[in-house]
Amino acid sequence: MIEISKTDWKLFREKVPIWQERYMEQLTKEYINLLSSPGYASAHFWELEKRIKKDRKHPGVILEMRKSNAVWDIIVFLREDIISWEDLNGFSQELIDVIKDIVDR
Repeated sequence: MIEISKTDWKLFREKVPIWQERYMEQLTKEYINLLSSPGYASAHFWELEKRIKKDRKHPGVILEMRKSNAVWDIIVFLREDIISWEDLNGFSQELIDVIKDIVDR
């Protein structure tokens, strides 16, 4: 298990809602495109329902905040393009190095 410092944990808890909001803005734009595309309203409705069910399970939407999972959550956010490396500014270099090591594997 990878331990995150108290300082990094505090920053993570502050940033996650910002990251999630940005991700959900992206989802909303995708939903608007879906609903605005040619075709039947009923087909759009059912496709949107399917997308929302799938998307709500994504950590960019719902995340169980646990200190023990924070490093892995950051890695998922990076791999899923919810955040970029620049979003990790302010975190300790030690944490960033651990994340880079895992991502580069």
